[in-house]
This record gives sequence, C-alpha cells and structure tokens, in this order.
Amino acid sequence: MHDGAPIDVTIVLFDGGYSSTAVAPLEVFHAAGLLWNRLHGEPEQPRFRVRSATVDGRAVTSTYGLGLTPQCAIDEVSRTDLILLTSPHQNAYESIVRKTSLVPWLRAAYEQGTTVGGVCSGVAFVAESGLLDGRRATTHWALADTYRERYPRVLWQPEHFVTEDERIVCGGGMYASLDLSLYLVEKLCGHEIALQCAKSLVVGLPRHLQSGYAVVPLGRPHGDERVKQAELLLQGSFDRNDASVEQVAEKLAMTPRTLLRRFKAATGHVPGEYVHLLRVASARNLLESGSAPVQKVAEAVGYEDVASFRQIFKRHTGMTPADYRSRFGPLAVTHAEVGGARRQG
Repeated sequence: MHDGAPIDVTIVLFDGGYSSTAVAPLEVFHAAGLLWNRLHGEPEQPRFRVRSATVDGRAVTSTYGLGLTPQCAIDEVSRTDLILLTSPHQNAYESIVRKTSLVPWLRAAYEQGTTVGGVCSGVAFVAESGLLDGRRATTHWALADTYRERYPRVLWQPEHFVTEDERIVCGGGMYASLDLSLYLVEKLCGHEIALQCAKSLVVGLPRHLQSGYAVVPLGRPHGDERVKQAELLLQGSFDRNDASVEQVAEKLAMTPRTLLRRFKAATGHVPGEYVHLLRVASARNLLESGSAPVQKVAEAVGYEDVASFRQIFKRHTGMTPADYRSRFGPLAVTHAEVGGARRQG
C-alpha cells in the first residue's frame, strides 16, 4: 500500500492501437480518490498523478481513428512510479522495438524501482525487454501461442486477466486494462479506495480469469494424417462412451501406446483430455444458446456425473457452468416481458 504523495503513473500510447487500453487506465487512475469524493461532496484526495506519453511525444491515432495527444515523450520522463504500456498496432511493433528508445527506457525505469506493466499486445514490449524472463505474465488469449514461441522464457498464464511478478504487472485482453488498473488501485491504495473508484465508474472489481472468452484450441495445425483421422473419430463420438484410446487405436490399426504418443506430439493433448475439450466446447455452445438445466447439458455432452462435469468445465473455462451461462448465455428477459413489466408499472 502506498502512503503520502500521489503515485506517479505514466501511460504510454502507441499509434494504431486500441484506445480502450489507454483511456480506461487514464480514467481509473484519475478517478481514484477524486470522483467518489466529488460525488459525495467530500474533499478531493487524488491518489495518482497521471501523465500520457508516446515514444516521440507526437500525437497518435487509434485503430478506429480516435486521436490521442500525449503530454510528453517517454525520454522526458526521468522518474515515475508506474509505467503502463497500452496496445500497439501489430505492424508497428518491430519498428518500435528497433528504432525507438522504448525497450532500454523500460529496463532503466525498472532498475530505478518503477513498476512496469503492459496490457494485451503491449505486454510484448515488456517481454522484449527481458524483464519477464522467468516470470509470470498474461496477454490476450489469441496471442498466447505466438508469444510462447517468441518469448519461451516467460511463464505465460493467458487464462488470467491480471498477473503480477516482482513489480511486473500484465493485463489480458483489451478491456482487461480496466481490471489491471483497478487491481493496481487496490494494491497501492487499499480495497476501500478501489471499491469507491469502481462504484463511481459503475464497473465491477477486477476479474481473474479470461479463459471463458477463448475458443478451445482444437485446431492446432499438424501433418500427422493418422492423428487427424483419430481427431475425426473423437469429434464424432465424444458425447458417447465408445471413444476410448483402445477403441480408436483399433479402428486405426495402431497400438494404444503409439496412438497416445503420436496424438500428444501432434495436438498437444492426450486423447482423453482432447475429449474433455470437445465436451466443454459443446457444453459452452449449449449454455450460450439455450436454457436447459446444467444436469441436462452435462448428459448431452457425455457426462453422467454432473459434479465431475462442473469440475472439468471450471478447469477449462475458469467458471462454473452457471456462471458461464450468466455471462455468455441468452438474455433472460424477453422484449415481451419488458413490455409487460412496463404496462404493469
């Protein structure tokens, strides 16, 4: 927790990026200790001193055409408590790394005691600096495999919205910038200030997992034709109990041991786990589109024990089936019901 003077925050903006990764942190940090007090007629006590910067001090334009004008260039920032890197345009990444002072600036700031963070694809700049080597990090789920290959020393945990490891903080998807900002408000200023900030902005406190938003990674490309046949067999029978390794291996004239080895090498999963992924993917579709009880959903995708289904579903999505439906399922109130309620009111 931080006491005393306002905490100095520098938000780094990039051309062609997603403006939400910049605007959300700017508004959250500005609001902390100020907006709640203002709304309640109490003395304002801003907890952060926030500045925006770009690599060269020039204005940038978001991917959707929103212009953002910084207060300074990064080289003008000699000391700051916190640096937060927003999401850049993917085509500009290499140029920023090679032709600007961003990476050495990050290293120097961290060595001076600054907390360094990134949101979504902005996390790649932190990884490029080497500060994430051997440390936990998250990013947008769709970028995780690419970053695992590019930065193999980083302990990637893309199922999380927010990670922190030795003054390095990371946020997952674009709107995880909101989660990360509120997380930092709570860490640095305490739970009460974070709660007041969230209530003032009418947002929830930080979420923890983003795996429920990701597609199940069943389509990993590979060239093993026999394994592709095995995948097709499993995809056609995952909801029944006739998809054992022995049965699939027999149909392909392979030994179970050979199938296990080749399947894991090609897909990254053993067949049994692959079946669970198929079942969870199917269950997600049912939960998103219908209102059948969880027990019925479990049975429809091949689980006789609903408790086991809940456990497996939560392991792969980060939430229970009921929580998943409440977040991603169909609206519970129809237009007719809304109209009726209005007439009754």
